[in-house]
Amino acid sequence: MSSKTKYIFVTGGVTSSLGKGIISASLAKLLQARGLSVTIQKLDPYINVDPGTLNPYEHGECYVTDDGAETDLDLGHYERFLNVNTSQDNNVTTGKIYQSVINRERRGDYLGKTVQVIPHITNEIKDHIIQLGKDDSYDVVITEIGGTVGDIESLPFIESIRQLKWDLPGKVLFVHLTLIPYLSTSGELKTKPTQHSVKTLLEYGIQPDILVCRTEYHLDSDLRKKIALFCNVEQKCVIESIDAKTIYEVPLLMKEEKLDEVVCEKLSLLGKNHYELKKWEKFLNHLSEPERITEIALIGKYVELKDSYISIAESLIHAGAENKTRVNIHWIHSSEMEGENIKNQLSKMDGIIVAPGFGSRAVEGKISAVKFARENQVPFLGICLGMQCAVIEFARNVIGFKEAHSTEINSDTSYPVISMMEEQKELKNLGGTMRLGAYDCHVEKDSLLHKIYENDVISERHRHRYEFNNKYMKDFEENGVVFSGKNKANNLMETIEIPDHPWFIGVQYHPEYKSRVVNPHPLFISFIKAALTHQTNAVDSLSTVNP
Repeated sequence: MSSKTKYIFVTGGVTSSLGKGIISASLAKLLQARGLSVTIQKLDPYINVDPGTLNPYEHGECYVTDDGAETDLDLGHYERFLNVNTSQDNNVTTGKIYQSVINRERRGDYLGKTVQVIPHITNEIKDHIIQLGKDDSYDVVITEIGGTVGDIESLPFIESIRQLKWDLPGKVLFVHLTLIPYLSTSGELKTKPTQHSVKTLLEYGIQPDILVCRTEYHLDSDLRKKIALFCNVEQKCVIESIDAKTIYEVPLLMKEEKLDEVVCEKLSLLGKNHYELKKWEKFLNHLSEPERITEIALIGKYVELKDSYISIAESLIHAGAENKTRVNIHWIHSSEMEGENIKNQLSKMDGIIVAPGFGSRAVEGKISAVKFARENQVPFLGICLGMQCAVIEFARNVIGFKEAHSTEINSDTSYPVISMMEEQKELKNLGGTMRLGAYDCHVEKDSLLHKIYENDVISERHRHRYEFNNKYMKDFEENGVVFSGKNKANNLMETIEIPDHPWFIGVQYHPEYKSRVVNPHPLFISFIKAALTHQTNAVDSLSTVNP
């Protein structure tokens, strides 16, 4: 096992959705700012092999890495905070663990032994954890355990990290995130839920080294002393995590609480005493003191659960800060894009995004939103299905192919301008079989895309089965569409743009997966800049009409 790498395990108690992913990413950011090399992984207790086949209402966004892994949305937070890429090794599910063990059993790898949760499942989990720290690739590997302590599904993971404490003496640290609720009737913060959560963890053989306490109100010294006493931790290891205005404030709040200092002390990590956080602080300054407000419509069919489009939302925040503007996102369900409602909802927007998705539900609403953006010269960005809707809309309303559609939605369409990729047609399994991960895209010179990226070849991540049908390329080009980005290896059209529109781009890939806090994605930066220009022109036009 590694002679250098240290391992930090982050567990959660009392309730789900406390923010283990944000705490993990914030701690990683602070350690990185001290000059240490850090990566984070997520252990998810569900039996699905990955979230690729899960409905967004079930699990939120499915995040895709460069190597084509379909992963938990927390990996997006990891990448956005650390500005480093993750991989399939950074997200492990119960399904993946059991699949691997069963495959080994079928091959006869266990030499006829009875395969059991302990040691076979737990050893497999430990191997996946250690994998990231092999060859001393990192100073620190932070592992977030999904779910809440006490969940039946999490028990094999909890047992595995308990064993690692003894397998790697002096190199393992347990951080437990818990809740200190406030009871308005008594006007008190209550520590009992935290005590019970730690007690449950102790029953599984794990004594937390650090407690991070989510709270609405500040924890005074007496309360911290009480928590430390009843939970058997040092008082300096009781860390307050008070509610923040934005997740991007959390690293600085954790710095004030000296979370990283305590971690470095307990694991004997020799990081720098100063922090490289200037870019982060500049971003926060722009975020908290914007010069303008930009109104952006995000059209999708999962808007009830905003986590379904979390990477797009965060990309807009990054790009907004870069342009010194606050992006006000209007979450609009595509089913609402009908009749007068389209004009009522979109006429005051500075920019329109049509989001990714699958299936036929409410797709006509997305197509109507594209039509409004194209005809009214509103900056438009279509992502994945959003680009496909733009292709369908243009085919119907400009070229004149009134029955144009995607074969995903209408397999009998007379004009299949969007159709399934050839290599997808014979596939039977849906999980992990789409066009996934990073692919090169060659950018046409003199295009808006080239102006934005300032590169001849770019690499972007994909997650789809359907593509533009090249049979209709000439029809589109003759009517003014430019295919500005192409995958030459498979002759796939990656992007479209309309030059006689102020800013109209559709991309088959997912640029939102590559936007970072300190390195916002150029496509989103350009889109927000165009939205600001549209806003200015609209104000100037109104002033001319009503002097």
